[in-house]
Amino acid sequence: MENMYDLIIIWAWSAGYPAGMYASRYKLKNLIIWAQPGGALATSHKVENYPWIISAPWKEIMDKFREHAIVSGSEILQEMVEKVDKHEDHFHITTATKKEFKAKRVIIATWNNHRKLWVPWEKEFLGKWVSYCATCDWMFFKWRDVIVVGWWNTALTESLYLSEIANKVYLVHRRDTFRAEDSWVEKAKQKENIEFILNEEVSEIVWDMLGMTWVKLKSGKELKADWIFIAVWTLPNTKIVDHLNPKKDEEGCLVVDQRQETSIKWLYAAWDVTTNSNKFKQTIMSAAEGCLAADSIHSDLM
Repeated sequence: MENMYDLIIIWAWSAGYPAGMYASRYKLKNLIIWAQPGGALATSHKVENYPWIISAPWKEIMDKFREHAIVSGSEILQEMVEKVDKHEDHFHITTATKKEFKAKRVIIATWNNHRKLWVPWEKEFLGKWVSYCATCDWMFFKWRDVIVVGWWNTALTESLYLSEIANKVYLVHRRDTFRAEDSWVEKAKQKENIEFILNEEVSEIVWDMLGMTWVKLKSGKELKADWIFIAVWTLPNTKIVDHLNPKKDEEGCLVVDQRQETSIKWLYAAWDVTTNSNKFKQTIMSAAEGCLAADSIHSDLM
């Protein structure tokens, strides 16, 4: 069948490239379709928590991932996938430029969209003094004053994590109560270096030539800090397959089994959008999920 692949991987990066690499090693004809960088890794100034890499820019690491997939035998197409349809024995995939492909199996390797504050200088300082991933950028918080903005479990758990690293953690929330579990709130209250700033919102990030100096709040007050960590909300980017009605959890993550297969037969998923790996959203985990999905697909097709 024309343009028929054993496997098409939608999106690349830390899950898609390893999936392609393993698929190629299993002699599966595979295509990786992606458009532009995405995910927390793409916003990290440097990566310092991936084995054998002491410290490197995220782009340098992903260039190596990409090279490895290509050398192994993966085809790569830099386009946006517009539509994924499922037929009886294959998937039909259409790109934004109306290129059409067929695949026996598909891996969705997309990422979570981070909700923004949309305040001045947030975008410009991303990866410098603004972060959406504490475990990615923790080295830059060490012994510094940090502002955490958010109200769900993530904001509380990341505040507790940062309290062991940073000098001071300001937890800013627009209301007087949290939507997080009570146990996390109580643990945060017991930390001497976590200060709750309630009924407040960030209005602007202020900086000078040396870096971020303080944050202006809606009330007019100012918080002096070195970094701001935004933990408002993340939404799994699964819209490309939502019309297939895959099973999801309460956070919108694709429910996968231990083989990375979703509730839709022959549709697999890896990276931040899945319920696997205890939702520990790290590069090493997404690479593992991508490899596991490729191995499972190889077993299917055997």
